[in-house]
Amino acid sequence: MHRKELHLKFFMCTIQSRQLVRTPQRTAGEASTSSMRLQRRPPETDALKSLYTLDDPDTMESKPVLDNEWIMTHEEHHAARTLGIGKAIAVLTSGGDAQGMNAAVRAVVRVGIFTGARVFFVHEGYQGLVDGGEHIREATWESVSMMLQLGGTVIGSARCKDFREREGRVRAAYNLVKLGITNLCVIGGDGSLTGADTFRSEWSDLLNDLQKAGKITAEEAKKSSYLNIVGLVGSIDNDFCGTDMTIGTDSALHRIIEIVDAITTTAQSHQRTFVLEVMGRHCGYLALVTSLSCGADWVFIPECPPDDDWEDHLCRRLSETRTRGSRLNIIIVAEGAIDKDGKPITSEDIKNLVVKRLGYDTRVTVLGHVQRGGTPSAFDRILGSRMGVEAVMALLEGTPDTPACVVSLSGNQAVRLPLMECVQVTKEVTKAMNEKKFDEAMKLRGRSFMNNWEVYKLLAHVRPPVSKTGLHTVAVMNVGAPAAGMNAAVRSTVRIGLIQGNRVLVVHDGFEGLAKGQIEEAGWSYVGGWIGQGGSKLGTKRTLPKKNLEQISANITKFNIQGLVIIGGFEAYTGGLELMEGRKQFDELCIPFVVIPATVSNNVPGSDFSVGADTALNTICTTCDRIKQSAAGTKRRVFIIETMGGYCGYLATMAGLAAGADAAYIFEEPFTIRDLQANVEHLVQKMKTTVKRGLVLRNEKSNENYTTDFIFNLYSEEGKGIFDSRKNVLGHMQQGGSPTPFDRNFATKMGAKAMHWMTGKIKESYRNGRIFANTPDSGCVLGMRKRALVFQPVTELKDQTDFEHRIPKEQWWLKLRPILKILAKYEIDLDTSEHAHLEHISRKRSGEAPV
Repeated sequence: MHRKELHLKFFMCTIQSRQLVRTPQRTAGEASTSSMRLQRRPPETDALKSLYTLDDPDTMESKPVLDNEWIMTHEEHHAARTLGIGKAIAVLTSGGDAQGMNAAVRAVVRVGIFTGARVFFVHEGYQGLVDGGEHIREATWESVSMMLQLGGTVIGSARCKDFREREGRVRAAYNLVKLGITNLCVIGGDGSLTGADTFRSEWSDLLNDLQKAGKITAEEAKKSSYLNIVGLVGSIDNDFCGTDMTIGTDSALHRIIEIVDAITTTAQSHQRTFVLEVMGRHCGYLALVTSLSCGADWVFIPECPPDDDWEDHLCRRLSETRTRGSRLNIIIVAEGAIDKDGKPITSEDIKNLVVKRLGYDTRVTVLGHVQRGGTPSAFDRILGSRMGVEAVMALLEGTPDTPACVVSLSGNQAVRLPLMECVQVTKEVTKAMNEKKFDEAMKLRGRSFMNNWEVYKLLAHVRPPVSKTGLHTVAVMNVGAPAAGMNAAVRSTVRIGLIQGNRVLVVHDGFEGLAKGQIEEAGWSYVGGWIGQGGSKLGTKRTLPKKNLEQISANITKFNIQGLVIIGGFEAYTGGLELMEGRKQFDELCIPFVVIPATVSNNVPGSDFSVGADTALNTICTTCDRIKQSAAGTKRRVFIIETMGGYCGYLATMAGLAAGADAAYIFEEPFTIRDLQANVEHLVQKMKTTVKRGLVLRNEKSNENYTTDFIFNLYSEEGKGIFDSRKNVLGHMQQGGSPTPFDRNFATKMGAKAMHWMTGKIKESYRNGRIFANTPDSGCVLGMRKRALVFQPVTELKDQTDFEHRIPKEQWWLKLRPILKILAKYEIDLDTSEHAHLEHISRKRSGEAPV
């Protein structure tokens, strides 16, 4: 699908070409954070050159900007900081709760206050809007402190019958008018958002009724002449069309996978079959992604009912799995699962079938509301924060002619879509299923949903060939530091390769093992149970191939390797470049290879995400939550946390945003002693409020002189008598642990895509009875770019790489840095000259969403 590039208004859009730095020409009195100016740095290094220039050729000339040139005038700054003055925003959560709602509420409150607006909590959803009084209270900056890591919604949610009646909506309008509130942010599902749109469409009539009844004056009616509505989708079901992910979905998957992993151990002990029922109403997303993330034997989803003979097929599948040596079976059932006649398929039905036909010891576990509970994942915290920020801007920019919109996620960007268009398409899915048009329902869910389904069918329903002689021989290896999800990628690659009729080899200990001949053949059962295991089962080393090209070439010939799948981090990428260079000397290296990025650092050029980074991010967040809790108990304490990542600040930045850090020091955004002093002063001021704690993150290589020890000592000295400091170096715990659902699913789909590409490339390179691949596109990095998985030749990525610091020259997540600063109460100058445009859902429905 073609999607035009969106430039998000406010700070989301400009950070890729601008950086927040202090001006050198300031006195000691200007060292506070409030004097920070938004300006360009000169192009100090090629590595960051793209960040210092205006890089949109369609709108402005590309040129470097002088060191002390202002990006925006004082008038523009004043407009940014006064955008909300005289306006009031109300935020409510409605319908079923979802983890991450609190992050969205926090962002709405803090960004609203940042712009000068008054912000109100509406407690208990629409019921609070109808009842008014104490249910609608003004929020303060401190009132949303410590809510980021809490599940559910701290302002309450309720199903409201009163609001469905006009009389209830009249009362709600009265309560808003009396408080001068003309902007409403609704966080909920499609029902809640539909109610908000109805409320908005009736607003003028409701005001007329109130004025006629003498409840409001003509002046009050004039001041509240129109109501702006912005919706955020909070639902664990991920059933809303128009957004790639709804707030709460990722956290629900975390809860499900935690339970599935726990059940797996007991199932193996007793050779049991477990039938797990998950939520989702009429959407099978949770069930489908769970099945991919745990390697389930079967999944039942409402969008694609099983064939008429599914009972025979299921029993045959379970028997074959046991015959291959498996000691357990896992079956996932969506709560809305049906057969082709529309008859419900329940977990009890499946249990009875397995017991009757196969005699297996079978148990049913209905997960229920545990899926809604627990702390939100890092993804949901960041998603909720980004959505909340954009919601405030959409409200404050609204006019009487602006339609109600919903803020959604499109790839790496927050976008605005007409609310009722999204609701209509969502209803079309249900309608298609009711009319038994299941193919149409699958298409309406989007291409990502369909891709998940196709990969699941390959791995769960297709029988691996019995023949020992493979069509082609492909080797799989891990390179670099271990990362959670590597095993899932190897498993997917091996099994898809076998399904395609290939002979698959596994290489132990990376390029070193390839040189030493540490190679063996892998069958279907070889990778059984790998999907949920952290680290690297194959073993991985940072050794590069350049010094061992002769031995590697000899073993490629000896084992008849015709293609190579390299799963790893920056070493995998640079190793690929060395293999390309080595082709000039060794013809044996002229075989196709593909690099699957897998590193906690997320620093591989050619991909926005790397396998393992999400798991590391959640590990950091969990630790930060516990540290913040400790700091809250002791009071007046600041923690300095060092994260991994090499020179890449991805983990520090995203963890800072997800954990609510006061600062995050990274290499990509150079900082000086004045910056450190300003941050200390910021914390001194913070200690005067009711929030007497601080959290500071530092990327391990952010600055060679301002080390973690230096920053700790500085904070300790400058904070004497005001706060005390503690430090914590997280270290290699960030590389360990079981992979998150995102990393499992991402790795599985990357492995499948890589092997499909490999098989096609080998066939394409077959000449004169041998494989000879010597074109640039025969050695690629498979990466996620915005909304698609794409193959990019490693040689073409060289110009996009800062090899000295092992990072890409352009990194999408840098645009999120200002959000972190604003939510931490830094007064920074922002450019509001670029606008996010309202798009239409019709352009989006065929798009490829992230996994």
